Amino acid sequence: MGARLRVVLDQLVHIVDPDHAAAAIDLTAGLVATAPSGCSVDAIVPAGAEVDIPGIGDVRTLPLSRRELVASWQLGFTPGVGGGLIHAPSMMAPLVRHDRVHDNDQTTLTLWDLCAWDSPDVLSKTSVAWQRGMLRRALKHADAVVVPSHAIARRLSELTKLGDRIRVIAGAAPRGFATPGDARERRAALSLPERYLVLTGSAATLAEGFRGAVAADVDAVVVDAAEGAEPQLAEIASAAGLPERRAHIRGTLGAADRAAVLAGADVFVATNPVAAWPWRAVEALSAGVPVVAVDSGTHHDVIADGGRLVGATELADAIADAAGSAGERLRVLAADRSRAFSWASSAERVWGLHADL
Repeated sequence: MGARLRVVLDQLVHIVDPDHAAAAIDLTAGLVATAPSGCSVDAIVPAGAEVDIPGIGDVRTLPLSRRELVASWQLGFTPGVGGGLIHAPSMMAPLVRHDRVHDNDQTTLTLWDLCAWDSPDVLSKTSVAWQRGMLRRALKHADAVVVPSHAIARRLSELTKLGDRIRVIAGAAPRGFATPGDARERRAALSLPERYLVLTGSAATLAEGFRGAVAADVDAVVVDAAEGAEPQLAEIASAAGLPERRAHIRGTLGAADRAAVLAGADVFVATNPVAAWPWRAVEALSAGVPVVAVDSGTHHDVIADGGRLVGATELADAIADAAGSAGERLRVLAADRSRAFSWASSAERVWGLHADL
């Protein structure tokens, strides 16, 4: 009898992190597509959720909503989950004592970033406490903790004693991520100018990106800005020499809007060196946009030779160069590097991980 891999899909109804939610669905679709002969993919979902992924086998609907599961699983109460091979594409995992050797029960989870440890100020205190608590449970009960880059793996090794239970499996851009046919209309609806660069980062790191926009003589579009951050970021832009009217601050955008914004950008700039999977940088690579990023372990692992990696004080000059003479070469390099990431490849490695265990 073949193996049945049970995937936790906790954000089908209540979406807390859009990137994690989309990644879980994309990975699950990849697992279905790459399932070894005789193997199948099942789902574990909260109360009220429906699974719309072709090829999914059994769906175990739990008696609790996601909000209730968050509290219950943190305390180690996992009613209705059952055993078998369980893979959680996030930290939301039913981490309890089990017998991998005799019962063939396995539980693995995914840690996409270490913000709760390295930059807790960007999260709520509740989120920080929950993530740290779940990692403590993982230390006791997880058969493996998946991280998306070797740099994050090294940092996690410094924080914990997980040892060889840390496994590296990269993420990817959303399945089907492509420039929509109405990209120009979407950019107009977002009130974007003809020429701009796209920035990601925090208030502490964006100043050099704004200076790069000044050097390249283009506007700056900040994506994924925290709610209520616009006045502060506009002030930082102004202090960096970029008039407030040329700093366009945007919060969370849907995948189609992000694709449209990236497609029209002269350059994509990642200013934050934090140990986290760079969701937008991978999307920029997929869109074939010149990428400039602060040199960090994760950016080195993921972007590699697909873009320019520079020190924070060198960002402005690198941005100006990427928006000018180096732009076409960087577009080619970005598109080439993007081929290193796909959800099918990630899924194959997840299957391999559970086979190894």
